Amino acid sequence: MTSLTTDPLLWILLVVLIAAVVAVMRARRTNMALRRTRKDLETGLGEARGDVGQLHTHIAALTAQHQRDLADVRADAEAATKAVLKSAMGTLQSLAEEQQVLLDDLLKKYGDTTDVLGDLMTVDHTGSQFGRRAKGISVLCGGWLGRRDGAATVYDVARSAQGRIRDFNRVSVHSQVNVSLVGKAVEPVAVVLAELLDNATNYSAPGTPVEVNIQTVPTGLCFIVDDAGLGMDQETKDRAASLLSVDGPVDITGLGDPPRFGFAVCGMLAARYGFAVSVGSVSPYGGVRAVIRVPESLLAADAPSPAVDAQDTAGAEAAPQRLAPVPVVGPSHVVGTTSGGLPKRRRRNGSVTVVPALDAAGQEGTPQPVSEVTASRLGAFARGTQLGRTTNTTEGSDDK
Repeated sequence: MTSLTTDPLLWILLVVLIAAVVAVMRARRTNMALRRTRKDLETGLGEARGDVGQLHTHIAALTAQHQRDLADVRADAEAATKAVLKSAMGTLQSLAEEQQVLLDDLLKKYGDTTDVLGDLMTVDHTGSQFGRRAKGISVLCGGWLGRRDGAATVYDVARSAQGRIRDFNRVSVHSQVNVSLVGKAVEPVAVVLAELLDNATNYSAPGTPVEVNIQTVPTGLCFIVDDAGLGMDQETKDRAASLLSVDGPVDITGLGDPPRFGFAVCGMLAARYGFAVSVGSVSPYGGVRAVIRVPESLLAADAPSPAVDAQDTAGAEAAPQRLAPVPVVGPSHVVGTTSGGLPKRRRRNGSVTVVPALDAAGQEGTPQPVSEVTASRLGAFARGTQLGRTTNTTEGSDDK
């Protein structure tokens, strides 16, 4: 029988057993090391995540601070720009008003010289457009229009607005009401209506009509402006609606290059004085319809007589309802001014073409000679500046 100590198989088994034990112990130590390493990595990862979270928080704080600083810088720049523009526009307004007062004197002095009178009226009309733009920019920069002491008829307000735009002769005013605006609303509504008329004439084909219809509604009164342009796309409508419904300061640096002040001026004045302006509806001519809705609180109880030429009332009762299309103004129809500063006219010898006028019901009435119509519509020149001249320009709220 073979001895156990000399059996080779036994030694082999013993060696294998020892090797297995060593391998198991080594694997256990390796596993424990890996677990410790994993734990250390997880701990490091948690700390790293915490650091990343702190970094994100810090970055967010820095970004917020940057945005605040940038907003402050922009606000300071906007305020500085508005202050400069307000001061400049105030100076230009004063100069424009001074020029118009001088033109008043010249109109009275040289009223008998037909050619000179026509030229002076053209200069006066240009000045009224300049004054309107200066007023609009001043309003956007925090300035005030001032206020009138007395009311004015809606017809005179519409004619005043008509006289403040370049293509005033394309505008016809149709009013079937004899209502007045309170003093504080006269100039704001006239400026807003002038901006809408300017927009209507600029964005419709030359020679096409622009109509202003004045109608009463259950809640007050509406000025409705219809043009024959190409209309507005949805993006333009949305932008216009945003500017017209503004309830705070307007960023004048965001009005484009060149800037378009019109709708921004309309929205700010409407919000400040308590009426509403809307655009975007389709006019009967396929263009744009713009509407100014004036509440009853801005309507005067008593309606003053409309500021018309004294000769317009000769032999007939003066009424704002009698209107006719606007012909091109020619200086040969006027020979002077009335006591109120409006142009007088003279008749031409020989036959003249007649233009149908509208009666109070909006129907064609008795034909009116072109010379009378033309001279009558010269009042658009005068009303474009005269109504503004009766407005106090002292800055401050309308309660002052």
